[in-house]
Amino acid sequence: MIYKTQTSTPLETVKAEIQDKAKALGFGVLGSYDFQNILHNKGFELDTPITVYELCNPPAANMALNAIPDISVYLPCRISVYEQNGVTVLATIGIEDILNAVDVDDDFKQHMGEIFNNLRTLMDTL
Repeated sequence: MIYKTQTSTPLETVKAEIQDKAKALGFGVLGSYDFQNILHNKGFELDTPITVYELCNPPAANMALNAIPDISVYLPCRISVYEQNGVTVLATIGIEDILNAVDVDDDFKQHMGEIFNNLRTLMDTL
C-alpha cells in the first residue's frame, strides 16, 4: 500500500524545505534521486519531474533491522515528490502493511507506527 498526500505548496518549495523539516522530526536526508535527470542522461525522457528522497531515523532503523533483517529491503524510508494535475504529491510506502505481514510484538509495531506517523507528519507539513 502507498500512503499519498497532496499539497498546494509548489514542488520546488517542497524540495527546498524537506531536509530541514525532516530533521525537525528525527529524520536525516541521506540522498535524493531526480528521476527526470537520471533518465534523461540515459536517453529517455520523463515528462513528470519526480524526485525521491531517502530518509533515515537511525534509532528506528537500528531497532527494525535488529528485529527483522528482511525489512532492510524497505529502508531507508523514501518519499517521492512530484506534480500531478497542478498539485504537488508526496508518496511513501505504507509501513502498517509491512508490519502486519511480519511476526513481531505489539511494542515493536507501536514504536514503528510512531516513526511512520512522524513520516506522515513530515509529508503533511510540506
